[in-house]
Amino acid sequence: MTLAQLSITVALLAGLGLVASRFGLSAIPAYLLAGLLLGPNEPRALSLIRPSEVTHFLAEIGLVFLLFFLGLEFTLGRLARSRRHAVLGGAIDLVVNGALGLVVGVAAFGLSFGGLVLAAAIYVSSSAITVKGLIDFRRLADDETDLVLAILVAEDLAIALVLGFVAGGGNTLVLFAEAIAFVAAALAVSKWLARPLDRVLDWLPREFFLLAVFSFVFGAAALAQRVGLSEAIGALMAGVVLSETSVRAEIEERFFSFRDVFAALFFFVFGLSIDVGALGSVAWMLIAAVIAALVGKLGAGYVAGLVGGLSRRQSFNVGAALVAHGEFTIILAQLASENDRIPGPTQTKLVAFAGLYVLVTATIGIALMKESKVIGRRLFRAPRLALEG
Repeated sequence: MTLAQLSITVALLAGLGLVASRFGLSAIPAYLLAGLLLGPNEPRALSLIRPSEVTHFLAEIGLVFLLFFLGLEFTLGRLARSRRHAVLGGAIDLVVNGALGLVVGVAAFGLSFGGLVLAAAIYVSSSAITVKGLIDFRRLADDETDLVLAILVAEDLAIALVLGFVAGGGNTLVLFAEAIAFVAAALAVSKWLARPLDRVLDWLPREFFLLAVFSFVFGAAALAQRVGLSEAIGALMAGVVLSETSVRAEIEERFFSFRDVFAALFFFVFGLSIDVGALGSVAWMLIAAVIAALVGKLGAGYVAGLVGGLSRRQSFNVGAALVAHGEFTIILAQLASENDRIPGPTQTKLVAFAGLYVLVTATIGIALMKESKVIGRRLFRAPRLALEG
């Protein structure tokens, strides 16, 4: 990607985002569509940009910022309050959606490595898209958001094991233990070192304050990668640590623009991998997976909400927030395409499926999030009080 291409891309994303906002929609599907149209795959009439190390790097930065902002909202107190949500909600989500994903995976590729990869891709929701939707629709303060975020954290921990398994490197039990240890260490830092960190950040001049926060966030993401985890977990826990400091509001204000710019590029780069020309070979698989996502996420979210003490409307909102799939689905497909244990034709189908699946579920998921409260009021009407006398 050249500087000229980058300027054209950013201008296009700004225009599409403006159009989407005028219609009251999230810009995420528009960013994905822009990547599809300008990418190297079908349709090629507007092909301008090819995935490269530069586009991958921009997407990685976007993911880090999105998950960092999630962590800033997910304070230690909020984590403590939602630990029951993470265990129960995460377990319900895994059982229901893992099982549905496995059914589709086995039907597509048999009981094979490719089938397991497909099952994991269908199971895991998009933390990035869900978080962006929660921010766009001002849902971060809602009661049910704690459960949504707790399920996403549980999925991130589960997918850390799956990513190690798909990548084919190392002992997966060791990898999962490392994920638990990393999160526990971050929570310990948040609890015991928040005040010293607070004093240091508050003492620094403003320009060095920004550099220090940048270094901390990307250092945490790099450390997570170093121990074999996703950079998303590192960025998330960096946000959790800084959420306990007195400069949290200033961090949010100063980094807000960075998040929006790089988040747009993140979803655009996703769109570059979508190949409409491969739709025919994965059409039935795509339809089955989308149905599984709708049934599984809405159903599991609803049950998890009721178990967690939420109302029926709030429980429906939980399921709607989990329908969108994104970054981990793409990452799984990319890792699968480099794994020698998966046959070439299966690799091709997984990559084609992942891009189209993300586009469809992201579009449907964002629309559901936007309208879930309206739909909930219609589905679950408040009981009318009987008139006396």
